Amino acid sequence: MTQAQLTDEEWEFVGSYLPIGEYGPYPERLRQQFEGVIWRFKTGGQWREMPTEFGAWSTVHNRFRQWRDAGVFEALLEGLIAEAAKRGEVDLSLVSIDSTTARAHHDAAGMHLGKDVIDALEKAT
Repeated sequence: MTQAQLTDEEWEFVGSYLPIGEYGPYPERLRQQFEGVIWRFKTGGQWREMPTEFGAWSTVHNRFRQWRDAGVFEALLEGLIAEAAKRGEVDLSLVSIDSTTARAHHDAAGMHLGKDVIDALEKAT
């Protein structure tokens, strides 16, 4: 058992978000492939380093891309938040509604300004 394996209860929740097409994926392999995706991001390892217990790394990578493109991870996150809210386990004080409250330095985005421009901007704020 690797650190990426889901409990049956977790899989029941996650599995309901994964699409099954007419020609695949094979439902019995979805859990294995999803756990491979978890392994990849939990360990930071390369796709090619993935243990064979998750299936072929290229298949798991392709499945990840399909799920990403289909919006599965966003839907799953929203579902998890909704479930936590039903149980009263959501702390909305940790949510940032307005990003202007976290001001970044102008160099944070790779922008380089001359000293005269920076001085003018600082005087304007």
